[in-house]
Amino acid sequence: MIMFSEWELVLLHLRVLWRRLRTEDDGYSTEAVIVIAALAITAIAIMAIIAAKITAKARGITL
Repeated sequence: MIMFSEWELVLLHLRVLWRRLRTEDDGYSTEAVIVIAALAITAIAIMAIIAAKITAKARGITL
């Protein structure tokens, strides 16, 4: 039985995904994937900013 380290498995998985992306042409276009990823990153950043502002306001409340 062959034993792989976690990093070897990650690299193997990435190689398989890379080959699949290079050979298959039946999914989203690269541009669509990039736009969706950018929107997701923007949404996460906005949520982090809002959470930080809410936390700061909540800490400012004195009872």
